[in-house]
Amino acid sequence: MRKEQLINENWLFRYHDGTETAIHIPHTWNAQDGQDGGNDYWRGTCIYEKTFLMPQFGTEERVYLQFNGVNASAKVILNGAVVMTHDGGYSTFRGDITENLKPENHLVVEVDNSKNDRVYPQKADFTFYGGIYRDVKLITVNQKHFDLDYFGGPGIAVQANVEGKDAHVWVRTWVNCEGYVSIALKDAQGTVVATGSGSDTVILIPSVHLWNGIEDPYLYTCEATLFVDGEAVDVISTRFGARYYHVDPRKGFFLNGRSYPLRGVCRHQDWKGIGNALGKEHHDTDMTIIRELGATTLRCPHYQHDQYWYDLCDEAGLIVWAEIPYISEHMPNGRSNTISQMTELVIQNYNHPSICVWGLSNEITISTKDKKDMMDNHRVLNDLVHELDPSRPTTLACYSVCGPFNPVAHRVSDLVSWNLYLGWYVPGMFLNEWWVDFFHRIYPDRSLGYSEYGCECMPHLHTDHPRRLDQSEEYQCKYHEHMLRFFDKRPFMWATHLWNTFDFAADARNQGGEPGMNHKGLVTFDRK
Repeated sequence: MRKEQLINENWLFRYHDGTETAIHIPHTWNAQDGQDGGNDYWRGTCIYEKTFLMPQFGTEERVYLQFNGVNASAKVILNGAVVMTHDGGYSTFRGDITENLKPENHLVVEVDNSKNDRVYPQKADFTFYGGIYRDVKLITVNQKHFDLDYFGGPGIAVQANVEGKDAHVWVRTWVNCEGYVSIALKDAQGTVVATGSGSDTVILIPSVHLWNGIEDPYLYTCEATLFVDGEAVDVISTRFGARYYHVDPRKGFFLNGRSYPLRGVCRHQDWKGIGNALGKEHHDTDMTIIRELGATTLRCPHYQHDQYWYDLCDEAGLIVWAEIPYISEHMPNGRSNTISQMTELVIQNYNHPSICVWGLSNEITISTKDKKDMMDNHRVLNDLVHELDPSRPTTLACYSVCGPFNPVAHRVSDLVSWNLYLGWYVPGMFLNEWWVDFFHRIYPDRSLGYSEYGCECMPHLHTDHPRRLDQSEEYQCKYHEHMLRFFDKRPFMWATHLWNTFDFAADARNQGGEPGMNHKGLVTFDRK
């Protein structure tokens, strides 16, 4: 059966100037200069090297090398041979390295986060940390196995379709050989509640226990076993939830047949002094804080987040918006990269019950060039998502100056949201009411939400007379109290996502006396 081995320890990192340092994965070279302001953090190619002994494997087994996140482009060289390349800094990729292994192996990874016109993101209000910032592992598996070459995915897709009190669970597996697939569905205690067989099958769970948001995020497990000539050669498993939902343009979001207002936050993955090179303890802390806020929804901007993070969202019962880094500008040479990143996002995250919408883009209408090509790219992505996953709607985040009549808000995605900072960048908090009520009156059948809203705050700045742009804690409180009342009176808004849970690094910024930061978080960058 398959075995996994982390190889995060004892790497040699070579900076662009030739400086060498012993490091452990996860790692980024921009943890300091990407957070100190000046818009001058170093972007380019750095080298990671590691020597490791050949893992034990039999003559009928294969060995894969897997990277959970390398930003943004990677060339993987094993014993002098290029075994993998990958463009896209936020998704999993892996490759079969069996034929390249020796008793002692020299692994080199060239990591590049330099400016270019083909790999997203290139223009956005956050730091693009370079590095191998998520786990690296070796996977040993029988040569006949559930597919490990299908866009970095788990080799299995599960969709629970609820009908009355029961769920008809569709299970699809991908295998690299002829064989027999046995399926077991287990409840949260590990007891088998239903079985089936086949690589594309539907299995009934009677009286299903629903995944019911933050109140009861109940998770089942689907275990698939591959048999070849009567022998079990590979086993994989994934968790899933049984839930159903829809969006009503006049009444908002409904989960399992009941009104379920989506009021929540956005979250960037970086930490002060650490950047994006997070351990599980950092993710755990972030989730604890978000649950303490009482959020029912989470937008995961502006890229694919760690699998462990989506697991936490499943366990917490959050309704999640997941998206790719197609952001701020349309690059004609980057179209294929948007397609590959979207394909990886959907295939790698299909089984997470928390994910209920796929985001196509963010503030793409900032881009003033290639409007026709941009719209066509959006239509291609929208069709791709519906082909890969007909069960979930698409959405996008419109830029604030994208007017209510703009075709990008009406002719592409199933749902739409806006990044609006009325009362912060634009004077007058009351303009939120005017704008949303106008849109809803003109387009009552178009589901509308807020993908971003917020204002800057420095916790040491205080005043008895809070004013817009003063960075005071008092104005942030005043602003958010207004927005909560505003949302409460407009249940038709399908989701509202506060920007941001935490302060985060944006090296080009210089506000509030602390350069390199976006201070719209409810919580400081250090989480204290």
